[in-house]
Amino acid sequence: MSDLELLSTVPIFIGLRSTDLEELHSHMSKRAYSKDQIILMEDEFGDTFFIISKGSIKVTRLSEDGREVILAILGQGDFFGEMSLLDGETRSANAISNDNCEVMILKRHDFLRFLEKFPKIAISLLTELAGRIRKSDQQIESFALSDAEQRIGVTLLRLSEELGTIHKGVVRIKKLPYQQDIANMAGTSRETVSRMLKLLEEKDFISRRAHTLSILDYTKFRNAFM
Repeated sequence: MSDLELLSTVPIFIGLRSTDLEELHSHMSKRAYSKDQIILMEDEFGDTFFIISKGSIKVTRLSEDGREVILAILGQGDFFGEMSLLDGETRSANAISNDNCEVMILKRHDFLRFLEKFPKIAISLLTELAGRIRKSDQQIESFALSDAEQRIGVTLLRLSEELGTIHKGVVRIKKLPYQQDIANMAGTSRETVSRMLKLLEEKDFISRRAHTLSILDYTKFRNAFM
């Protein structure tokens, strides 16, 4: 997929004309990161907006006791880094490459100029941010009230939305994150993740093969854990 084709799939840019996408792309640069490399750090000042063109990244924060908490895993076509550009404050989280990845970068002044030039981008951005807040609220509620199986189920639903593909009701998550990363997303231990994944397999909710996890009936799974 070319850069322009990728930009046309980014939610906040959908609907822009090809000439507008070309203008946007002309102000972008590309950068590659190796696995586990820090892209941006919490509490640092930043003036760049990122779009993932290859690979995936994890968005993390450190808990009070020093544990890594994974807020989201983002893949091709997802964006991050917008909050600091909008409010001028420091970064709210860390972004770390989950594997070898490439990103397209837009500087703050260009980002804000395009928001002013194309109000539909600003409206789409608000919609995306509202969706992320809703997901965070659901995650907080689930973690506060749920047992380990429920937490893992909710986390797999998040991963299916962020990284999965659906075909005839079956969602496949290729390159499933490591169990420790899933534990960091669910606020539990790696051992608990391993035990719960086996339990979900026994209940015929999921199947696993190598690094791919399949949710066998997405509607049934969602009804069970949401």
